[in-house]
Amino acid sequence: MRRAVTVLVTTSAVLVGGFSASQAQAAAPPVPSITAAGGFVMNNTTGTTLFGKAADTRRATGSTTKIMTAKVVLAQRGLNLDAKVTIQKAYSDYIVSKNASSARLIVGDKVTVRQLLYGLMLPSGCDAAYALADKFGTGSTRAARVKSFIGKMNDEARRMGLRNTHFDSFDGISNGANYSTPRDLTRIASSAMQNSTFRGIVRTKSTTQKVTTKTGGYRNMAWTNTNKLLSTYSGAIGVKTGSGQLAKYCLVFAATRGNKTVIGAVLASPSETNRASDVKKLLDYGFAK
Repeated sequence: MRRAVTVLVTTSAVLVGGFSASQAQAAAPPVPSITAAGGFVMNNTTGTTLFGKAADTRRATGSTTKIMTAKVVLAQRGLNLDAKVTIQKAYSDYIVSKNASSARLIVGDKVTVRQLLYGLMLPSGCDAAYALADKFGTGSTRAARVKSFIGKMNDEARRMGLRNTHFDSFDGISNGANYSTPRDLTRIASSAMQNSTFRGIVRTKSTTQKVTTKTGGYRNMAWTNTNKLLSTYSGAIGVKTGSGQLAKYCLVFAATRGNKTVIGAVLASPSETNRASDVKKLLDYGFAK
């Protein structure tokens, strides 16, 4: 009789255990389907991969390149964020020649490094990117300094072990050899987000900055963040949009809810609307995992 009772209890335990496992499996969130050609999501605290689609396929990155631009600037030894940079005509001419996104910097104005970083990351100013590359590269000519700065970007990618990332520009306007992957861009952003200045800038929806004019007066520069996720997704804290003919629509994104931060990237979404939908799906999935 005792043996029969024991068997019955054991069998019951297996059935209960099996039911619980089935319930847990049923509760797992479905893996999302995204329109972007590539995507990657990870838990920023643990580094655990939560989602991947062509996560290691090299693609054009558009202005998400500027995450590395900012990262390299902020890594400079003895960096003075309040140091002033005089805006050169070359920066303005570059914007016009490339029909590039602009922070609308005025030739002759003196703008601080901190302000240039806002101009870089909020309105995605390629003029701000040029000014930073010129300031923090080394060499006797502007071309040499820019080349040196891009070299620093690639040195940092190598130091981080990013084998599928290469830069040929300071802003993502490529000469044919500017590429990364969703996984690599996520890692770059995760590293950049360790810097408090970077975190503060990329979570800013808009800002007005007072800059010094050539004549010693002041003007206000108003910049709005191109990252609409900051206003449309609860907990969003960054990071950077990107777009272009080759890149299509890209976004490196991050959000925090409770004690969990989810960070990731989508590359080559077919439209801005698709990009927004892809990112929301991935963030919802990341928080549900």
